[in-house]
Amino acid sequence: MEISELILQTMNEAGRPLKSSEIAESAGVDKKMVDKALKKLKDDGNIVSPKRCYYEPKRP
Repeated sequence: MEISELILQTMNEAGRPLKSSEIAESAGVDKKMVDKALKKLKDDGNIVSPKRCYYEPKRP
């Protein structure tokens, strides 16, 4: 599974906005990798940041 998919799955399972450190801990991956993937996901429009430093999947 690609890291982006793992991050999206982790966020969907949480059901609430998460900080990158929470995502890294839940997914079991390095925080730097999560930060890099979050930037790409946000640039691609797949996630949103409802408040500073928190992320959640973009809802249709």
